[in-house]
Amino acid sequence: MSEEPLWTPSAQRIERATLTRFVRWLADERGITVPAGDYAALWQWSVDEPEAFWSALWTFAGVRAHTEPTGVFGERRAMPGTEWFPGATLNYAEHAFRDRDPEAIAIRHAAEGRPLAELSWGGLEELSGAIAAALRAEGVGAGDRVAAYLPNAPEAVAAFLACASIGAIWSSCSPDFGAHGVADRFAQIEPSVLLCVDGYRYNGRDFDRLDAVAELQRQLPTVRRTVVVPTLAPRPAVTRLREAVLLDDWLAGRAAPLTFAPLPFDHPLWILYSSGTTGRPKAIVQGHGGILVEQLKMGHLHLDLHAGDRVFWFTTTGWMMWNFLVGVLLTEASIVLYDGSPGHPTLDVLWDLAQEAGITTFGTSASYLASCLKAGIEPAAGRDLSRLRAVGSTGSPLSPEGFGWVYEHVGADTWLFSTSGGTDVCTAFVGGVPTLPVYRGELQARALGARVEAYDEDGKPLVGAVGELVLTAPLPSMPLFLWGDDDGSRYHEAYFDRYPGVWRHGDWIELTE
Repeated sequence: MSEEPLWTPSAQRIERATLTRFVRWLADERGITVPAGDYAALWQWSVDEPEAFWSALWTFAGVRAHTEPTGVFGERRAMPGTEWFPGATLNYAEHAFRDRDPEAIAIRHAAEGRPLAELSWGGLEELSGAIAAALRAEGVGAGDRVAAYLPNAPEAVAAFLACASIGAIWSSCSPDFGAHGVADRFAQIEPSVLLCVDGYRYNGRDFDRLDAVAELQRQLPTVRRTVVVPTLAPRPAVTRLREAVLLDDWLAGRAAPLTFAPLPFDHPLWILYSSGTTGRPKAIVQGHGGILVEQLKMGHLHLDLHAGDRVFWFTTTGWMMWNFLVGVLLTEASIVLYDGSPGHPTLDVLWDLAQEAGITTFGTSASYLASCLKAGIEPAAGRDLSRLRAVGSTGSPLSPEGFGWVYEHVGADTWLFSTSGGTDVCTAFVGGVPTLPVYRGELQARALGARVEAYDEDGKPLVGAVGELVLTAPLPSMPLFLWGDDDGSRYHEAYFDRYPGVWRHGDWIELTE
């Protein structure tokens, strides 16, 4: 390295890390010995021996299957179309709710104009159970699509988990999207139920969305029920909408225990959207099992989440980081939601939230950190950020100056992890490792199980030079398929047309020595 690290984890932090416990578990339970503290060797093993790695992760993370898999891979191991954990049945939502103390807090949430509030695990389960019962009453079952035009609020999390519990397929967009942009996404998947709000607040202004919802209804003829979550008014008038009902009225008398359908490993969980260069956004379908395993890996081994941790990421329901944040509920940590502008009334608002909510991991975008630097924001001045131990950055590369700003103005003992991944896999290829030092302007390492390489134009690996970011081995969270792409041609064209059998992500990367 060209300079000293900005941060080095303490011996106590390394000892506490779940990654450290995983390495010891591998030796004790699987007879796999990796030199202590040698993350590079652990990564190399994880990509050289993928069956051993993913099998170990399955057991270590405690995946609960209704039917156990026959192995890690089926008959097809090549990309695209890798068959993961054949024969397994499970349910993503079941892993979020298992072994929970009903009184413990699952979600802390705030929004512009609304103070910080809490939702317990018992409350979340009750709300999800009622929504699942209401969906079933509407005839929604496994494989049906539920579309959400919702803000980053607890109702969105509960509705997603309700959908997952019965095997319905979730898809969401933020209410600041225009009706046409939302229809470009949702019309492809033909949802039967639409969840929405009457409006939202941003930058101190209220925005009514009922006219946009009415337009959306016109463009989504398959929607047979629209459920409105009141946000601007306690009981907004929904007469301008067809087949519309307020959430409380829809759920009245629907109290029911939350149950979990056993679903195939590759049963669709949700649909995300990634803009193509032409045409409608790609509708990316990802599966219960693949997302579950990948998010357990990230939450335990890379984010290093423990009981008592409170994880925040500034996002909307239209960005994959919302789905990533919900995945934190698979661990013993809780999540913090915020809906509104990160700059109203000033850029201090999210740092105020960090203090008030006792955030331990503060996730944001590189552009937000750059804005704080430019505006002269002082997060640690006059605030108690003693619980804050990590800052995550994504969305674009964090500048070297941004790295320095975090250590100078947030805290010298802050683990800053810059990450890069994508909607297409709903995870990070490269990013945080809690046992490694942080160097200015660099991401720490490649994620376990992610065989990331830099390719030149001829498909040859590069070290010490910028090249195409590729994956030369599959990840379980890769798309099952693109919606409506019956012959797989669009999927192949999007990722595999340049280097046969190798995922080309569309980003640049430099791997250092």
